[in-house]
Amino acid sequence: MLLPAAFITSLGNNIQLLGAALLLVRAQGSMLDVGWLFIAVAVPQAVLSPYFGRLADRFDRRRLWVGCDLLSAGAALALPVGLALGVAQQPLVYATNFALAVIAAQFTPASAALIRERVPADRLRHFNAHYEIALQSGMLLSAAAGGVALQYFGPQPLFTFNACTFALSALLVTAVGARRGTVSSEPSYRPRPTNRRSSVGLGPLVVLFAQGLVVVTVFNALMPVLVVGEWHRGASVLGMTDALGGVGFLLAAAVYRWSGSRLGDVRLAVGGFLVCSCLLVLQPLFGVPALMAFVLLGAFLFGQSRIATRSLLMTSVDESRVGHVFGIANGYGLAATVVVMLLASVVTGRSDTRFGFAVLALIGVLSATLAAAWISTNSRRAASRQLEHAAVQQK
Repeated sequence: MLLPAAFITSLGNNIQLLGAALLLVRAQGSMLDVGWLFIAVAVPQAVLSPYFGRLADRFDRRRLWVGCDLLSAGAALALPVGLALGVAQQPLVYATNFALAVIAAQFTPASAALIRERVPADRLRHFNAHYEIALQSGMLLSAAAGGVALQYFGPQPLFTFNACTFALSALLVTAVGARRGTVSSEPSYRPRPTNRRSSVGLGPLVVLFAQGLVVVTVFNALMPVLVVGEWHRGASVLGMTDALGGVGFLLAAAVYRWSGSRLGDVRLAVGGFLVCSCLLVLQPLFGVPALMAFVLLGAFLFGQSRIATRSLLMTSVDESRVGHVFGIANGYGLAATVVVMLLASVVTGRSDTRFGFAVLALIGVLSATLAAAWISTNSRRAASRQLEHAAVQQK
C-alpha cells in the first residue's frame, strides 16, 4: 500500500509543480520566473522540515501521512478553481504551490518514519529500493503526464487530476491500518550500531541526501526552459524525455540488488552522484535524441545513488529519531536548493541553459567530493579508535 501511495503522491506533487512551471514559460516567463516558483516551494520546507520531523516522531505517522494527502488535495484543487474563476494566474500559481510545499514539509519526515516503523529491519534495504524508485519515478513521469495533458487538454483538467491523486494516496495509506500493539515513543529494540554506520557518520549522508534534492529540483526547473523555451518543442517532448528518466529509475531498482552487494552503499552513493553530475554538462549540448539518452543513463545512475543514500540514512538512527533526521536532511537539502536555484537562474538568464546545467554539475561534483572526503576522515578516525580500544583490552 505504501509504494503506490508514495508514487501517486510524488506524481501529484510534481504534476502540480511542473505544470505550473510550463504555464509560466508559456506566458513568456524567464528562467528566473520559473526559479522563483521552485524557490517558493523549497523555502517553507527548508524552514519547517526540522520541526515537522520532530512531530513525525511524536504523533501517529500514518494519520500524518493521510492528513497531508487530504490537505494537498484541497490545495491542489484551488488552482483549477481559481483559474476558472479568472483569478490572476501568476499569484495563484505561486500561492497554491507554496501551500503544497508547507504540507510536503510534514509529509517527507512522516513518510520516512512510517516506513521505518512498519517495515522489518531485514527488509529495509529491499523496500527502500522500491520506495525511492516509486518516489523518483513519480517525480520524473509527472512531466510526461503533465506535459501531454497540458498540451492537449489544458490546465484545469490537469490540476483537477492532480487533486484526485492525493485523495487516492490517502485511501491507500488508510488501508494500511493502525499499528498493532502499543505504540511507544521509544522503539522496543535498538540495534547496536555497526562499524559501517559509525565509520560513515550522519554528516556526509545528509550532504548526499541534500545533493539528490538539489539535482532533481534544479534539473526539473531547467528542463522546461531548455525544451519549451529555447528549443521551442512541445510539452509532449518534455514529457517523453522525462518518461525515459522514469525508465532509468526502474532499471536502477532492478540492478541495485547486484550493484549494492558488489560495490557497497557508500561507494554507490558517492560514485553514482559524481558520474551523474558529469552527465549533466552534456545533456543540453547535442539536441533532443542525445538529451533523451543522457537522461536515461543519468537517471539509472542517480536512482542507485538515491537508494543507497536513503538506506544508509534510514538505518543510521533508531526508529524513534527517523522523522527528525529526515526532517533535518530535507530542510538542509531544500535550503541548498534555494541557493543553487538562484545561482542557476541568474546564470541561465544571462546566458542560456547550457551554463545553468554546468553550474548544477559543478556543485554536484563539489558536494559529492566533500562527502567522500568526510567519509574517508570518519573512517580513519573510527579505525584509530578501534585500534586504541584493542590496545587497551590487551593491556
